[in-house]
Amino acid sequence: MDILKVIEVLAESETSWEDAAQNAVKKVGKSVTHIKSIYLKEMSACVDGDKIVKYRLNAKISFVVNRGS
Repeated sequence: MDILKVIEVLAESETSWEDAAQNAVKKVGKSVTHIKSIYLKEMSACVDGDKIVKYRLNAKISFVVNRGS
């Protein structure tokens, strides 16, 4: 059985929520290995006038810390 750890991160993008999720995975991937999943907990956006200027999300990312046998 694998042992997983879950961390909560905030990410943003000027393009989309999907891009913000990818940014979160890329950023976390710089310091941990074996990422298994991302759970999008909350999504929000910053608006200027009538246009969305930033897509933001709060996500939980899980990764393996110890591989079982």
